[in-house]
This record gives sequence, C-alpha cells and structure tokens, in this order.
Amino acid sequence: MINNVTVGACVHSDFVKPKRIHYSQEGVSKVWDMVEVHDSVAIILYHEERQSLVVVKQFRPPVYLKNNDGYTYELCAGIVDKDKSLVEIAHEEILEECGYHVPLEEIKRVTSFYTAVGFAGSVQTLYVARVNESMRVSEGGGVDVESIEVVEIPLSEVKKFVLDETKAKTPGLMFGFGWFLENRV
Repeated sequence: MINNVTVGACVHSDFVKPKRIHYSQEGVSKVWDMVEVHDSVAIILYHEERQSLVVVKQFRPPVYLKNNDGYTYELCAGIVDKDKSLVEIAHEEILEECGYHVPLEEIKRVTSFYTAVGFAGSVQTLYVARVNESMRVSEGGGVDVESIEVVEIPLSEVKKFVLDETKAKTPGLMFGFGWFLENRV
C-alpha cells in the first residue's frame, strides 16, 4: 500500500547529483541538464533445474508516478559504490537479492553499455551466471529497507513476458533476456 506521496526538490543525495553542462557543438552554444549517478552491474541468472530466468520485482517510486503501481521486473543488479571489483559486486547482489551463492569464477562478463543516456549516461556491466538449488543460501529479498520479490520466468514464456506491456520492465532486462535466448550459455 502506497500513500502520503509528495514530490519535492532533491537538495542532497548520496546517489544522484543534478548538474548542468554548458558546451559548444559546431559553433552553437548549448546547455544540457543531467544527473550524475553511480555505474552498475546486472546479472542474467539462469536456473538450470527449473529452466527459468531469475529476476527481481521491486517498487520504484518514479515508475509509481507514471503508472500508479510502481513495481518493475529487473535483472538482479546493484550500483558500483564499494571498493570491490565489478564481479565481486555482482556476486554480492546475487546473494542479497536472490539468495544464491555463486562462486566468483562462475559469474561471466557479457558486455557493458550506457544507460539513461539522455540524462545520466551511466555504465552498466552485464554478467551471466547459472544457479541451482544447491547454491541457495536464503530466500533473497535484499537488505536493509529493500523489498525485493524473486520471480522466475520459464524459458518457454520469456518472449511473451518481454512483450507483455502490463508488466513494467527495464531495458537491461529486455537486452539481457534477448542476449540469453541468442546465446544460451
């Protein structure tokens, strides 16, 4: 249940820094507003025994302002804000969000790409890993005040899921699912 919603100015944040860029392009002076944000990692998780892709469903306030629901389906992911390698952060996020302990050497880098290019331009590094029930150490769900639901999408339903406009999905999930279906690693 969401209530008492207000929107105000963001005076200070540990996660975003609004900025204005002044520049010249082909002799024309221009201004662009942006938000500096952390880079991130995301992980395509394939559950071998269930032949499904494991994702997280969580509440995102900006999406709530658009659709009065706010729940999005996303790849397991996290921001790069610790003094750890990207694969170590990916390992930590898999454990915290989805409850699987995947050995570092089993988390494979796929690629990296820019996200939110119109206002942030952060880099997300995409990984893939296989999981099974022997790796499960908890139910997942996140840490602190995170409220994450772990969801499995059977491979037989992935294409239908991606095209279902009633479910809010991130571009990273869409790209990750497409990559997985093409490569099946």
